[in-house]
Amino acid sequence: MGDRADVPAGVLAELRAICAGLPESREEAAWVGTRWRVRTRTFVHVFTAHPGEDGAYSRAAELTEPTVVMTFRARREEFDALVSAGEPFFRAAWGHDVVGMKVLPGVDWAEVGELLAESYRKLAPQKLARLVD
Repeated sequence: MGDRADVPAGVLAELRAICAGLPESREEAAWVGTRWRVRTRTFVHVFTAHPGEDGAYSRAAELTEPTVVMTFRARREEFDALVSAGEPFFRAAWGHDVVGMKVLPGVDWAEVGELLAESYRKLAPQKLARLVD
């Protein structure tokens, strides 16, 4: 795994602050990087991808340098809009509803918070999803 697992502390701090407000969400080490889950379902995953070393993610994101990549779930309409918008969004290498996002300098963390709340609501049990504004 090596460098692939390295996510800048500032990015993790922002994601921790967002995910702390989501009922029963928990952070854990993933096979690479870090993920947040609700029960057994991952609603966000973040890691550093490297061109030529990460296979499908590097190709999907068209990486030319090491880049922090985040994946999350989206409803069909939102998925289509985000993927169509292009940079920093892309269709992830797996799943019909998984959006990839390059976490670039100047990222709008309020927008990320909204996207992750939607991802959480999509995967959480209804009683937990209803608790999220």
